[in-house]
Amino acid sequence: FFEELGQQQNPHTLFIGCSDSRVVPHLVTQTFPGELFVVRNIANLVPYYKKYSDTFLATSAVIEYAVNQMNVSNIVVCGHSNCGGCAALYQDKELKNLPHTKKWLELASPVKKIVEEKIAKNKISLEERSSFTEKMNVVEQVNHLMKYPYIRKRVREGRLIVMGWYYHIDKGEIYNYDKKRRRFIRVE
Repeated sequence: FFEELGQQQNPHTLFIGCSDSRVVPHLVTQTFPGELFVVRNIANLVPYYKKYSDTFLATSAVIEYAVNQMNVSNIVVCGHSNCGGCAALYQDKELKNLPHTKKWLELASPVKKIVEEKIAKNKISLEERSSFTEKMNVVEQVNHLMKYPYIRKRVREGRLIVMGWYYHIDKGEIYNYDKKRRRFIRVE
């Protein structure tokens, strides 16, 4: 096993997850070393596609490398319950001393806007805000991925599947976003 791992990696999936210490990609997916190419950041964010951009290079470079060099056949954006990054979208004061974190979380500002509009229209309650934000964030990051030309092309050709997952930490359950039904369905 280790000899083979030492020779090369051949991941089938790019896993874009949160930095949260409770979300361990290989445990969540029940995979072995070498099967996942992993990038983790606060709130599992995907930077907007911009060719030759000089911002948020770490995450963008991992996405580019996994798809164009490693030829992964799947991308999973995995959000989770009780996400501190998503909660921080509503805590401007607490971010005052965290300028890099604040800048990073600006990538999720469209999510905050969507959620606040739903609350204003009484479509969701304030109590539902956290889980709705976490789930909408997954959907929005999948949308960001689909703006990367090389991802969009491979999806169209049937060579790449992009999935949005929501991991419920308390229950140890994964929910996959069903785009047609516009909701998360529990993975059995």
